Amino acid sequence: MLKIKTFEVNPLHENCYVVSDETKECVIIDCGAFTPEEQAEIIGYITSEGLRPQHLIATHGHFDHNLGADALYKAFGLEIELHRGDERILRDIKEQASLLCGMTVGFTPRIGRFISGNDEIHFGTHTLKAIATPGHSMGGLCYYCEEEGALFSGDTLFRLSIGRTDLPGGSMFMIINSLRYLSQLPDDVTVYPGHGSHTELGYEVAHNPYLDR
Repeated sequence: MLKIKTFEVNPLHENCYVVSDETKECVIIDCGAFTPEEQAEIIGYITSEGLRPQHLIATHGHFDHNLGADALYKAFGLEIELHRGDERILRDIKEQASLLCGMTVGFTPRIGRFISGNDEIHFGTHTLKAIATPGHSMGGLCYYCEEEGALFSGDTLFRLSIGRTDLPGGSMFMIINSLRYLSQLPDDVTVYPGHGSHTELGYEVAHNPYLDR
């Protein structure tokens, strides 16, 4: 059974997830921890729980989802895994943070591998399937654990809303197509978004104005 620990971090209130199972192997999704205190809390949780990190995966390359990458590299040797379509914006993390939030970032993220749609991320006894969901960014990905009915949706799908499409690489046409694909998943799938509270897919199909079947 999955254990999902959520950390709300940085000024944009981004959700970083540490996902583990009974084997104590884990993945970290979207580590946007900015301050030393936020980074220490996540690293401390992993250490205190005796977890063994296997992957640091990103739903997309925007700075607020990757501010803690350098801290995790130093602590566990993890490099970011993400879609190639967001390589450029990830490497521009310093410029993104400065222009959009006036934040100073002192590192360039290390990329471990590129993930494509339908790729699988394995840890412990579980598998996350990558689903290509461009629209918020060109390289947007969601990660779906079918066995546990859990979807990590990044900034593609929020509770009663969706990610913005007015940033470079964004497309309303593409995000609507991505949402149509996600809407075909079972109603009881729990959605863990990049910002805000978790929700259920069936609730979003019924109430989110951007989703239909």
